[in-house]
Amino acid sequence: MGTAAADTATTDLSDLRFWARPLDERAAVFADLRTRGPRFFELPKMPFLPQSPGYWAIVRHSDVAEISRLPEVFSSEPSATAPADMPNWMNKYFNSMIDMDDPRHAKIRRIVSRAFTPKMLAKAEDDIAARATRIVDELIRTGPCDFVDQVASRLPTEVICDMLGIPARHHRRVIELTNIIVGYSDPEYVGAGLEYVDGRAKMGRLATVRLLGTVSRAGWELHRLAARIGRQRRANPTGDLTSLLVNANLDGERLSPREFGAFFLLLVVAGNETTRNALAHGLKLLTDHPDQRELLLADFDARIGGAVEEIVRYSSPVIFMRRNVTRDHELAGHRFRKGDKVQLFYWAANRDETVFSDPETFDITRSPNPHIGFGGPGPHFCLGANLARREITVMFRELLTRLPDITAGEPDRLLSGFINGYKRLPCTFTVPADARSRTSTGTGPGSDA
Repeated sequence: MGTAAADTATTDLSDLRFWARPLDERAAVFADLRTRGPRFFELPKMPFLPQSPGYWAIVRHSDVAEISRLPEVFSSEPSATAPADMPNWMNKYFNSMIDMDDPRHAKIRRIVSRAFTPKMLAKAEDDIAARATRIVDELIRTGPCDFVDQVASRLPTEVICDMLGIPARHHRRVIELTNIIVGYSDPEYVGAGLEYVDGRAKMGRLATVRLLGTVSRAGWELHRLAARIGRQRRANPTGDLTSLLVNANLDGERLSPREFGAFFLLLVVAGNETTRNALAHGLKLLTDHPDQRELLLADFDARIGGAVEEIVRYSSPVIFMRRNVTRDHELAGHRFRKGDKVQLFYWAANRDETVFSDPETFDITRSPNPHIGFGGPGPHFCLGANLARREITVMFRELLTRLPDITAGEPDRLLSGFINGYKRLPCTFTVPADARSRTSTGTGPGSDA
C-alpha cells in the first residue's frame, strides 16, 4: 500500500467524508497524528441528541493501552461505542456490559464468560467445523458470488445465534438488524446522511428522525426476540447462554428484561462483526498479497495462528471505542479534564511504527504482534476473542483446502468511522471437478438423495 501525503490541517475525524477516503490517505493522516499526540475534534450537531463539544483522538499504541488499563479514570459509562451520548429512550436498547464499569461489569462478565472458557470453546469446535463445511458446500453450488453474504456473515452469526438459542429461521433477520445497528452512519442501511453547509457537517431534523427511528426499531426487534427466548429459558433452562443470563443470580438480583435484552443485543452484534469483517478482509488481503497466501498454504497449521493475528491487526474491524474522563489526569504530557471524552483509535494504534516494524506491510509471520484489534488490555478486552480466532481459523482451513484459488474482487466498503467493514465483496474460484460430478448426479451435500 502506498502512503499518501497527510493533511491533518483539513482533516476532521468526525466528518464521514474522511472515512470514505482511500485507506492509504487515512493511514497517512493517522501517521501524522501519532507524531502530534492527542488532538481535539468537534462533533457535528444533530437535532434531538445531547450536544457534546467533541472528543480527544488517541492514536498512539502506548496511549491506547495505558488508557485501557485505567478504567477508574477513563470510564465506559455512560457510553463506550458512540461518539455522542444517546437520548435516554435509546439507551434502554443499547446500553449493556460494554457501557459499564466494575463492579457490575465484572459480575455480568463472569456470567457470560462461562460460555467462552477453553473447555466450552473446544466443545464448540466440531460444530464450527461442521458449519464451515456446509457453508463451503453451498458456496461451491452457488458459484462466484458475494463473499460477505454467502460466507463471512453466516459463520459467526450461526455460531453466536446457536449459543444464544436463536432458531435458524431468525438468522437472516439477525444479520439484517445488526447491519443497521453497526451501519448507522451508512445511508444504505438507515436512509439518512449528513448534509454539508459552508463546509461543516450537519444533519437535518428529518434525517435525524429517520436515522434514530431506523436504529431504534432494529434494537426493539432484537429486544423482542430476546424477551421471547428469555421467557422460554426461564421456564425451561437448556444450558445455553440465554439460560445462563436469565437465570443468573447477581448478589440476590436477576437481570431485568431490559438489561437482558441489551446484553442479548450486544452479544449478537459483537459475536458477528469482528469475525465477519476479519474473514472478508482476510480474503481480500490474501488476494492482494499472493506471496502471503503461498506462505500460508505451504504450512497452514504452523502459520494460520500468525495469519489470524495479522489479519486482525491490519484490518482492525472495530476502529475505535470511547472512554469518559472521570477526573483530571495527565497522560503522555497531555492534561485531560474531568468530563472530557476520548476515542481510542485501535486502527491507528495497530499501525504505530514505534511498535510494529513496517506497519503498512501485511506479514503473516510478524512476531511479536501485540496488536489491539480485540481491544486494549484491561477489563473490556474482547470476551469472544478466542472464539473469533477459532472461527477464522476453521473457515480459512475449509476455504483454502477446498478452494485454494478463491480470490476477492473490489469491496463495497461500509461508510463508517466505527466499523472497518465490507458490505459486499465479490469472490471467484474454480469449482472442483469432484464437486461438479457430485452435483450432476444429485448426490452432493444438501441433496435429497
